[in-house]
Amino acid sequence: MTVKAVVLGLALAAGAATASAETFKFVAIGDMPYGDPVKTYPPFRALIGAINARQPAFTIHVGDIKSGSTLCTDALFQEQLDFLNSFETALVYTPGDNEWTDCHRDAAGKFDPLERLAKLRAMFFTGPQSLGRAPLALERQGDLMPDHRTFVENARFVKAGILFTTLHVVGSNNNLEPRDRRAANEFFDRDQANVAWLRDTFVKARRENAKSVVVAMQADMFEFDFGHFNSDAHLSHSGFRNIAEALLQEARAFERPVLLIYGDSHNFRVHTPFRKRLPSLIGLEVFGEDQMHAVEVTVDTDDPAIFSFRPIWNPGK
Repeated sequence: MTVKAVVLGLALAAGAATASAETFKFVAIGDMPYGDPVKTYPPFRALIGAINARQPAFTIHVGDIKSGSTLCTDALFQEQLDFLNSFETALVYTPGDNEWTDCHRDAAGKFDPLERLAKLRAMFFTGPQSLGRAPLALERQGDLMPDHRTFVENARFVKAGILFTTLHVVGSNNNLEPRDRRAANEFFDRDQANVAWLRDTFVKARRENAKSVVVAMQADMFEFDFGHFNSDAHLSHSGFRNIAEALLQEARAFERPVLLIYGDSHNFRVHTPFRKRLPSLIGLEVFGEDQMHAVEVTVDTDDPAIFSFRPIWNPGK
């Protein structure tokens, strides 16, 4: 059954999209595999096989490639990298909190989160291309913005006039921890970089007359029931405040459909998270954890809504 995203109250300018209509499909996943490898790796391999059989244009993994209570070792990172490189087409990955911010936990091995973040960057983001067996060419923030050269994980690419971008925005309040100076400094640097990359991406979208922008990140900014961002009081201590407000401003000015793909809470849904302030922004929350399934997204640039969604059920679950 297809879940159709209806963009309410959106007026597309006549003749705005000059390129010919095109249809393609991509897949979105996140928050997997979680837990004991003996139990979770076989179904994850089955899901990858099901995705490969469909031959999507690419797959986006929105982070949390492990649970927060499994070890953050180099060996486990390598296992997950091997999984991501087993996708037959391109695999675009953005980190989650389980890979680094939560690695200080006893169950995760009591690692230094910032050291683990540096390791992730060195292992998973090694050049101007995605992961997967048929990688995509990517623009990386670290290559284009000298002031943010560390942020090689923020990337973007264009497919059929749709501009796709990743942002390194994670759960656990986006690593905003005022009691830890190192964590707070990391948050403020990354928050500034994310906002700069998002705004620059919309500049590029307007300059190149993009038909839509797709933003992929890990965090569920709407988990704590302040997702509509109508109250500054709700956001005063939120690690998502700046990026959420930038997204609202840029998407409103863009005046075309914007799709936000995220995970973190493991509940598949298609919704309008900012429905009171911006109904043209559609949210896609992917499956995760025990719900080890995927979402196939059909892109039809001749359709005013552009996006439609269909679950890919895991044959191994």
